[in-house]
Amino acid sequence: MKNYSRYIPATILFLFASLTFFLSSSVIFDLFGIRERQGNYVLFVVIANFLCSLIYFVAVYGFIKRKYWTLYILLVSLLILIGAYIGLQFHIDAGGLYEAKTVKALIFRSSVTTLFSIIAYYSINKVKI
Repeated sequence: MKNYSRYIPATILFLFASLTFFLSSSVIFDLFGIRERQGNYVLFVVIANFLCSLIYFVAVYGFIKRKYWTLYILLVSLLILIGAYIGLQFHIDAGGLYEAKTVKALIFRSSVTTLFSIIAYYSINKVKI
């Protein structure tokens, strides 16, 4: 029987990437009136989320094919999110407008990315060692 364990994280990550891609691109390109419902969004955070969604799609392929680089591109995504969080803190300190949910969402997204990085390490990279 084939081992389908690689498809579980790939499917969950694909759904997460799809939601992230839809929401961030809808704000960036003002689709479906989502931009006005977001309130005081911070554009560079939305762009960081959009970039991460694209990286997540590549990571899905990496999970399915068990590519060693899956961990590394997820870590790049995590660095982008950490950079966005630091930038957001500077934005907040400078008196810029933002929503409290933006801070929570960045922490959540960083946590999810960290979790998938750990899964990639133990399910792909650890097997190769």
